[in-house]
Order: sequence, then C-alpha cells, then structure tokens
Amino acid sequence: MIELRGSTWDHTRGYAPLPVTAAAYSTAHPDVRITWEKRTLRDFAEMSLPELAKRYDMIVLDHPWLGATEAAGSLLPLDDYLSADFLADQAKHSVGKSNESYIYHGHQWALAIDAACQVSAYRPDLLDADLPRTWDDVFALAQRLKAEGRRYVATPLMHVDTFPCFFSLCANAGEAPGTNGDVFVSRVTGRYALDQLCALAAVGHPQALHWNPPQLLDQMSTTGEIVYCPLLFGYSNYARPGYREHLVKFTNIPGADGVPRGAILGGAGLAVSSGTQYPEVVCDYAAFVASADVQRGMYFEAGGQPGHRAAWLDADVNAASNGFFQDTLATLDHAALRPRYNGWIAMQDGACQLLHAFLTEDGGVEHTLDQLDVNYRRSLQA
Repeated sequence: MIELRGSTWDHTRGYAPLPVTAAAYSTAHPDVRITWEKRTLRDFAEMSLPELAKRYDMIVLDHPWLGATEAAGSLLPLDDYLSADFLADQAKHSVGKSNESYIYHGHQWALAIDAACQVSAYRPDLLDADLPRTWDDVFALAQRLKAEGRRYVATPLMHVDTFPCFFSLCANAGEAPGTNGDVFVSRVTGRYALDQLCALAAVGHPQALHWNPPQLLDQMSTTGEIVYCPLLFGYSNYARPGYREHLVKFTNIPGADGVPRGAILGGAGLAVSSGTQYPEVVCDYAAFVASADVQRGMYFEAGGQPGHRAAWLDADVNAASNGFFQDTLATLDHAALRPRYNGWIAMQDGACQLLHAFLTEDGGVEHTLDQLDVNYRRSLQA
C-alpha cells in the first residue's frame, strides 16, 4: 500500500474537495491511500513551505513561495513528470495568470487547482443602488450607508490583508508594487494607495481591522450589517444557496475608469515535495485533481473553487454558484501577479505589519513608504 500525505488550508474551499478527489483516485488505484491535513489560513500564507515539504508528499501553496522553495530544493519540477501536452492544456485553460504564477525559472512547480484574486462582494437583498464601478462610487455608497445607520461598506484589514489591499490599490492605479527598480512603489502611487486604505478603514465596520476575508464574509452572510465590500479574496462558497443564512454575490472590482484591473492574484497550487518516495504517483494524482472534468465536477461540487477555465465557463457551475465565476472572471483575467523571488515572503510579511501599524497606530505616510522601500531593497539581497 502506498501511503501519501498532503497539507492544505482549513476552509471548505481549501480542504473539502481534496478528500473527495483522494477517494476517487484511490478507487481507481486501490494500492494508493491519500490523507489530507489542514493548516490555518494564516499559516497558509506564513508557515515555512520548505519545512512543510519535509513532512508531506504534496502541499497546496501560494505562488509567492516559489522562490524560497526553489532555493531550498523543496519541490519537484512537474515538467519532469507530466507530459508537455497536459501542461500546454493547463496553460491554455488558465484563469488569468493562475497557471503562469506557478512557472518560475523555466519550470512548472505546481498546478493551479484553485483560482482567486481580490474581487468585490455584496448582499443583493440589501443593496438598493447600482453596483459601484469606480472608487468614487464606493465612497459615495459608504457615506450614504453610514449616514443612514448601522450598515457598512467594509473591507477586511487584518494585518495579513492590509498588504493585499495595498497591492491591489497600487496595481489598480497602474503600478504594481515591486516593478519599479529598487523602489517598492513610486511615491505618487504609494500615497494614493495609503490614502485609499485610510478611507476604507474610516468608512468600514469597526471590527474590519481584525477580520480576514472569510470572517468578513461570515459577518456579511449572517447579519445585515455589511452591504458591500470592494476588495477581498473571493470565496464562491458564500454564493451557493444554503452555505450561510444569507446569500452573498460577487462582482468585479472598481477601477478609476471602470475597468477591473490590478487585483492581487491569489489562488492555490498543488505542488509535489521533492522528498516524496512516490513522485510518479503523486504527480499523477495532482494531474487528476487539475483535470477539466474533475475541476468542474467533483472538485467544485465538494466546495472547491476550481482553477481550470472550463469550470469558470461551465453553465452548471455558474448556476450552482449564482454566477460567481462568470461575474468575476474579468477581474481574474486582469489580475496582477506578485513577485516570487527568494526574499519576497519576508518582504510581504513585513509589509503586512507596517501597513497594519499605519492604519492602527498612525504610522505616517512617508515613514511607511520609506520603510517599505528599505524592506524591499533588503529582500532583493536574500
């Protein structure tokens, strides 16, 4: 009996579809047994992937970890095990840059089994106005709701989410951080994004500074306090009837000109640890999970958020999720890719702390931007 272990994150979207795919694979391969274990959403972003790779045969990971895992030799290059035709099909059917995000230094290090970026969310039963298309629309709605009473436009701004929001705001304005030489972001764009962060915090729910996206969506779907959220990682579970008390719908993010560009790309890839004793079997299972039929079938039906474009365009998948995929696809296709070099994770973690302190401790605009530059230049030397 071949025993395989995998690690993913602890949410319906991250965990529920994987035991289902494992059982189906084992049915077809009776000599293989696969066990999936969970780590928290925070650990998904912050826990050392090189350390995890020592304990598991496969890992569901976030693409910015690729530089660190490559440097540590933690993962197998999947192009050494999977056919060129299969990988070409994955690239052809990528949602935005999801597939590209797992290609680094010429190798495919993971398969995009889950696609996501920051999108917008709203309560259709509470929003009695047109959906915001620009940031002026967002703040006009927020001020109106706040003036009317205990309802909010809210954005999750827990420390690990301040940086994704900052990144999206910069890229939405035309400049993705980490693309401007040894300056993390230009002063003009950085000041704009910090001003927007402050404005979102000021109009938002007082607890939003302590919420991550699932926590805000739980609040939105179980109370009448939050009407609209302009930036959060999308979770199609909340758009499915019966998942929570109230249905949440999702839509494209605002833009200065109404174009939903620059949302920070998220999602999750299935990677194979270099220390596995059964590389061919694990890679075959990974390809099974990432295949079109599994993605739009059992993977989605079990609560997953597929990474294959066939699922995003599937009429039955969209009918079961109140249009989640078709209504946010433009934002995914315009999403911005984060850097993936070896020092990036430390840069990202430090930026989360700096930006949350900026919002909660009056860190100062110029001081915050100066420190982001210092941390960025330091990270480039890793």
